[in-house]
Amino acid sequence: MRCQFPLVVTVLLWQSAIADAQPRFSFFEPVTPPRAIQVMVHRGMMCAAPENSAAAIEMCAHDYCEWVEIDVRLTKDGKHVVIHDDMVDSTTDGTGRVENLTLEELKKFDAGSWFAPRFTGIHILTLNEALMVAKGKVNLYLDCKQINPEQLVAEILDAGMQTQVVVYSSPDILMKVKAASKGAVAGMTKYRPTMPFDSFVSDVSPAAVEIDADDVTKKLCEKFHAAGIKVQAKVLGEKWDNPEVWRNVIEAGVDWLQTDHPAGIMFLNARLRSGGVLPVKIACHRGANRYAPENTIPAIREAVSLGADFIEIDIQTTQDNQTVLMHDGTVNRTTNGSGRVRDLTFESVSHLSAGSWFGKPFAQVRVPSFDEGLKAYGPQTGAYLDAKNIEPEALLKTIHQWGFQGRHVVFQSRQYCEQLRQLDPTVRTLPPLKSMEQLEAVAAIKPFGVDAAWSILSKEMISECHRRGIQVFSDALGKNETIEQYTLAINWGIDCIQTDYPLRVLRAMELSRR
Repeated sequence: MRCQFPLVVTVLLWQSAIADAQPRFSFFEPVTPPRAIQVMVHRGMMCAAPENSAAAIEMCAHDYCEWVEIDVRLTKDGKHVVIHDDMVDSTTDGTGRVENLTLEELKKFDAGSWFAPRFTGIHILTLNEALMVAKGKVNLYLDCKQINPEQLVAEILDAGMQTQVVVYSSPDILMKVKAASKGAVAGMTKYRPTMPFDSFVSDVSPAAVEIDADDVTKKLCEKFHAAGIKVQAKVLGEKWDNPEVWRNVIEAGVDWLQTDHPAGIMFLNARLRSGGVLPVKIACHRGANRYAPENTIPAIREAVSLGADFIEIDIQTTQDNQTVLMHDGTVNRTTNGSGRVRDLTFESVSHLSAGSWFGKPFAQVRVPSFDEGLKAYGPQTGAYLDAKNIEPEALLKTIHQWGFQGRHVVFQSRQYCEQLRQLDPTVRTLPPLKSMEQLEAVAAIKPFGVDAAWSILSKEMISECHRRGIQVFSDALGKNETIEQYTLAINWGIDCIQTDYPLRVLRAMELSRR
């Protein structure tokens, strides 16, 4: 019988090498304690702000994302600016090639109104401006479309951003970056399995590699990690930017994922690490309204993709007794129309654009009916129904028609909730609770839960509601929308937090588990 000892020793040594390998480069950690899996948001949060803009970068920092991918090019007069296309036509009100325009000429262009009126007047960022926006907040992946390596290094070092950037380019450009920075600026390039591994590592010597999602394997991740090299999976595009692929590359052991859907990845990873159980339920306010226009089908679908427990929507009734999703009593703020919902016909409201105010990607999004909204929830997500203006009988009929009996809550006044329960004792009501003095009266109508004012939350208050069989929902909208406030409520045992910032709540959950 052949001795297996040498093989065992080899395996143990290989595992030890992986465990003990030190990264070639230590990056700044914008989120602490750091996550094992980090996201690189493609051109910033470009679903909600113009791509490569300060707003798109800042949104990522506010959502506790670790990295933002931005694109760098040279102007006619040799200045680095942040823009993806070689032409300015699609993302400004100007025209021409970046390389044929001076920085002064580029700065005259409006780089925001093409996306939405609310961004009118913003301008293309210089690289230095982008570095300053990100400094101390979020790391930058610099996709170098056309650069001067020595000048790029000087700008990074002058900004004190050497631990907050990774420069993505071809191996020959990375060699120049490494020489100019004396190894102080990290480089990343593409790796494909057809490339010889050993010579790639020794010749290119990157701090990180980018691998297309289809090419990522556990063995390849282990080999790069043993060499002290970070692995970024490129998961862009419909084929790759989805939960199945995210799960595959996460389980293979990548460090970073470049994506257009950071929130989906972060929630998936949190569930993978927690065994699928998170310590508090999340209700996305008016859908995932941070990433899509409020009370629309895209906002509902985005919230579903995050795995939200509840999606809060607002219901209004039109002149001809049809129901639509709309928070305000008028259509003025969130559509291209005007007038009170109750004075407009369903046909006229449903033809209004409900997304052009938010951003160009949503210009064709229309005001949905209540039925269309519930259809978008799919088979599992709970409906948090804010009955702004709908008759109790009509509301109950729709809940039953769509099979939401066991996965809904209805928010309205105590009187409205009491009327609902008289019509249907199984309805899950959620009346407001503004003070503990109201609890007796609220409890008397036997609600499923209460929508408690954030200011009255405490461990004792939540325990008292639970003692009475009443769940506690609350929203921290506004000044209380902070990690500290979320963490307190989670530790007190709150059942569900309604939020405009689901990724902040997620971060609070991560910290409360620690």
